[in-house]
Amino acid sequence: MNKKFITQAKKPHPLIKVWNNYPELFQNENTMLSVPSIERIIGEVFAPGKFYYYVINFADSTLYNHHEDILKIHGLNKYPAHLKEIIDLIHPDDLEFVMEAERMCMEKIKEINATDYLSELKFSYCFRMKTSKGNYELFHHQSLHTYRDEYGKDLQAINIHTNIEHITHQNSYTVLISGINGREDFHQMQWLKHSKTTEPTPVTFTKREVEIITYIAKGYSAGKVSECLNISKETVRTHRKNILRKANCKNCSELIKMAFEWGYL
Repeated sequence: MNKKFITQAKKPHPLIKVWNNYPELFQNENTMLSVPSIERIIGEVFAPGKFYYYVINFADSTLYNHHEDILKIHGLNKYPAHLKEIIDLIHPDDLEFVMEAERMCMEKIKEINATDYLSELKFSYCFRMKTSKGNYELFHHQSLHTYRDEYGKDLQAINIHTNIEHITHQNSYTVLISGINGREDFHQMQWLKHSKTTEPTPVTFTKREVEIITYIAKGYSAGKVSECLNISKETVRTHRKNILRKANCKNCSELIKMAFEWGYL
């Protein structure tokens, strides 16, 4: 198969250099795709700030079904039609990390042999983007793959971008692959170029504690978390108390800030 799978991209972008190295994961033929269930997808992500989403067709990097807030958040006059228009909003100094983050995700998918359940995984990491104010602010990127062909190759994904500048200015340069729809996958990867100049994460949370932190970030009550995890409310409250103590945080707002900066969200 021709490695340059995005043969019909009208506006080439840097991520093509990464994706072209994984022809076994992506489909290169244009196919008429239906719009995925946005409501179901959004239920699997959290957005602790102003956010928007768009759907990407991997065959030609075209975008569609945008959330209307993309216009006012970035000060755009029209909806971006190609992924390059989104990438052009990213801070130039963060492009290297974005490309490496995508490569790390692809390598991890191959390593854990996750092609059969790729639609049940979420990719996430952070980078700075230009806003309607003309400056660059930190955004949290989440990507969920929604359609594959009969051979298991990727056709489509929903990308969700949330402005988290009000929470933290600090990028952890961490890439996460986590499970959705009941899957418990959690893979935390650090960009090596950045890790050489930073201190190790000061706190290590268990898989269960990471789940609790994610639900806290979604704003779930103890009752809602207990339903999702099938544990008692008292157990949830105990976990939350222990998490705050380990993180040396006074409240959940401080915890969410630290979780972003330590690469757990």
